[in-house]
Amino acid sequence: MVLTITLILAFLVAVNFILLIFSCNKTTKKSVSKQPHIIREERPTLISNQLQTRQLAATGS
Repeated sequence: MVLTITLILAFLVAVNFILLIFSCNKTTKKSVSKQPHIIREERPTLISNQLQTRQLAATGS
């Protein structure tokens, strides 16, 4: 019985290592683009969610 458990565990460990070897993500070399990246600076538009001083929010009561 101990021999059976040892063989099963050894088989599972071997399968785990085989899966680990073949499931690794292989990195590929990306080609270098010759055109430079242009970063445009755009000024963000300010959107105010606050109410004006004379405008009151509806309370529903």
